[in-house]
Amino acid sequence: MKQRNLIILVALLVVFTLKSNAQEKLHAYYKVTASGTLADARTKLLGELKASGFRVLGSYNPQGKSIMYTVAFTRNDLSSIAVSGKTQRALASVLKFSIYKKSSTNIEVTLLNPEYIFHAYMGDNTKQHAKLKAISNETIGILKKMGKNFTGFGGQLSKSDLKKYHYMMGMPYFTDPVELNSFSDYNTACRTIEANLKSKKGNTKKVYQIKFTSSKIAIYGIGLMDGNKGERYFLPIIGQEHLAAMPYEIIVINNKAYMLHGKYRFALLWPELTMSQFMKISSTPGYVEDAFEALTK
Repeated sequence: MKQRNLIILVALLVVFTLKSNAQEKLHAYYKVTASGTLADARTKLLGELKASGFRVLGSYNPQGKSIMYTVAFTRNDLSSIAVSGKTQRALASVLKFSIYKKSSTNIEVTLLNPEYIFHAYMGDNTKQHAKLKAISNETIGILKKMGKNFTGFGGQLSKSDLKKYHYMMGMPYFTDPVELNSFSDYNTACRTIEANLKSKKGNTKKVYQIKFTSSKIAIYGIGLMDGNKGERYFLPIIGQEHLAAMPYEIIVINNKAYMLHGKYRFALLWPELTMSQFMKISSTPGYVEDAFEALTK
């Protein structure tokens, strides 16, 4: 009888643990307070990334402001997982840190939580979450080396909610990307976008590009520099602390170019966004789509 009760107890504990893990909520972002100047923090951050084997893809100043800095980076073990399947899940191969000089004495270093992105973008379509969790923990370790007062912010969502996330009924999911254009082949798609980015068409700025030629996938991180409609317009409304959400991306898969729907991406990366705030940038998803369509023509 005692053995049977013990077995029942263990079974209940397993069920409780599984349920608890399923409901675990993940912060969208983490941040620390750094000492010194923004340039000091940038130098240290780039050094820590290199020491951990990450490759910096590109960086820029969101809104064109020198007090803001975002860097995009990746690593081979991450990209090999993310690119598997040859879908927009490859977007999870690029991670982001940001640095924000909020005042002369307040420098914040921020990380877009990789685990948050992994569950949103890859969901149950990978069996590599243990490896992805380890990569996420490494980046969090880098952040902790950058300063003090480590904390999560920007909203929380459970793993199960992230896997099927949408803002509300009728809104797009991760699996509803916007098709921007189709081309005769992969190389033509890449050449077209790269030429338009080189000419800064539509007040855009190429922050980075990463190509997985054998899989016929390319990702372009793009700054939205239009003074009236771009980052200078929408970031102050919905939250400049979320700088690590930028830049926005175009992804080429085979002969087609896509972007995540603005009503999905903005909601996902600003999960505390109220309907009132969302309505204030109601034209922004359309603006991004128009700008990116222009880049693919």
